[in-house]
Amino acid sequence: MIEDYRLQMGDNLQSSPLSLLPPTPNSKTFHHNKQNLMNLATRMTRLGTETAFEVLAKAKALEARGKEIIHLEIGEPDFDTPANIVEAGVQALQQGHTHYTPASGILPLREAIASEISLTRNISVHPDQVVVVPGGKPIMFFALLALCNAGDEVIYPNPGFPIYESMINFVGAKPVPLRLGMENEFSFDADELRSLVSDKTKLIILNSPANPTGGVISDEDLAQVADVALARSIPVLSDEIYSRMLYDGEFASITATPGMPEQTIILDGFSKTYAMTGWRLGYGIMPVDLAQQITKLMVNSNSCTAAFTQMAGVEAITGPQEAVIDMVQAFRRRRDLIVAGLNEIPGIKCLMPKGAFYVFPNIEGTGRSSQELADYLLQEAGIALLSGACFGEYGEGFLRLSYANSEENLLKALKLIKEALARL
Repeated sequence: MIEDYRLQMGDNLQSSPLSLLPPTPNSKTFHHNKQNLMNLATRMTRLGTETAFEVLAKAKALEARGKEIIHLEIGEPDFDTPANIVEAGVQALQQGHTHYTPASGILPLREAIASEISLTRNISVHPDQVVVVPGGKPIMFFALLALCNAGDEVIYPNPGFPIYESMINFVGAKPVPLRLGMENEFSFDADELRSLVSDKTKLIILNSPANPTGGVISDEDLAQVADVALARSIPVLSDEIYSRMLYDGEFASITATPGMPEQTIILDGFSKTYAMTGWRLGYGIMPVDLAQQITKLMVNSNSCTAAFTQMAGVEAITGPQEAVIDMVQAFRRRRDLIVAGLNEIPGIKCLMPKGAFYVFPNIEGTGRSSQELADYLLQEAGIALLSGACFGEYGEGFLRLSYANSEENLLKALKLIKEALARL
């Protein structure tokens, strides 16, 4: 079939491997196929998306037309994966680590994770409590699938990572937003948390340090959550993916409260800490009985996480950590630079984030909505960033900027933003 197509097209096929593909269907073909599509399940109408990737696509399209864009929209480190980790992955491939692994992950990685979490959270973790997954999102999804029935309520941070609300809706549960306010340094009000809890509350989601705000939940606020969770036996999903990206003090997990390790699912991974976003490697720590159920979901969905990726993960945890330290120090310098610059722009107020690599400035003083301003800055200034409303109803009036970019580009972005807002 490919040869027949090659004969039809002649020499035009010589330039690209994509030329081996059949012709793109025309509009009539698409129309015909559309009529034959199966009806989608109703649950698909409840599934959201992650706007950062949509804005990235728009920005790339503008770049393709010749417009210069500074990318502050996507949430990934701009550093390469450390060389020792890459080498471990390459060696794993060369040594034949290309086959299935246990669904919960290889034992050396689960042992390394258990040891790391035991040390950094000051709790006792057994490898049987660890489930390794391709990225962090499966732990969110699997926890909701395993714990929540239709009509159950899930309390989640808002503004917060949009996939929380999307997945809560998808499984048929009811999302209950917990407002993170600028007046509380993007933590929450404990009385408001208590007011949201009901007999239907099946899970509380925490994220600290947080996306999109960079906020960190204080020890006192974590204790308030623990009081509520323990009193009502409500599990907590603690998203700690940015735990190593903390600029002041020591990282605190809700598992520090007695009784909470048995009631908490820790979500962590390698994407942010080790600049391994493309490797797709994350994990969950949870009670053994729940880990067994989450492992069943892995069997039914992914079978397992790639073997060579897991071997690279072992090296990431047990190998040198200097690259992580250097990366966090670079992010600290960039954080200080961008916060100072934003606060010099009329109409913008920006808190100093305590963790992650995002700033979440208030832009209400500009008189424009979050989406209007985000669209304007992309088109007029060539700055790709995100509307705060992408992160929930309480994100309106804010923008999210990732400072995972060079200091040179950040300074240029600040200048362009200031100039563009002056023209409004």
